[in-house]
Amino acid sequence: GAAGADSPSPVGKVLDGTDDSGRHLREAGGGNAPEVGVEVTPDAADGWDVRLTFRHFRVSTPGARPTAVTGRGPACLFVDGRRVARLYTPRYRLPGRLVPHGTHHVTARLYADDGTVWAVHGKPVQSTADITVSDTRPPGPKPAGADRLSDG
Repeated sequence: GAAGADSPSPVGKVLDGTDDSGRHLREAGGGNAPEVGVEVTPDAADGWDVRLTFRHFRVSTPGARPTAVTGRGPACLFVDGRRVARLYTPRYRLPGRLVPHGTHHVTARLYADDGTVWAVHGKPVQSTADITVSDTRPPGPKPAGADRLSDG
């Protein structure tokens, strides 16, 4: 193995606090703390296109060793506090069925490969975009006769 593989130096400090899913926070510290941004736009079908932007962070490849490495790990996507995906890419298609009529909070949160949550000043590194779904039907032409009054 690589030199020092048996005793990796600690990365960040694991805090006593946890996020709302019970995962321990890992304080990133230093001037290069990871950052994430999230943008959500309607797609051509009945869903949403989610795009993440990162600073000082790279998403891991699936199956990465479960070790915390500075500025690396998966991003998890939450809708209204419920996890819907673990992301290893900055893009995701959010199915429309996960966001019914109303306003929803879409949050991207950064994790280390060991399952801890990257944190800055004791708060999870995350970003939230609010989306409002005004109609659950996909956009497109109305069915024939939709404008006709019934003669019942």
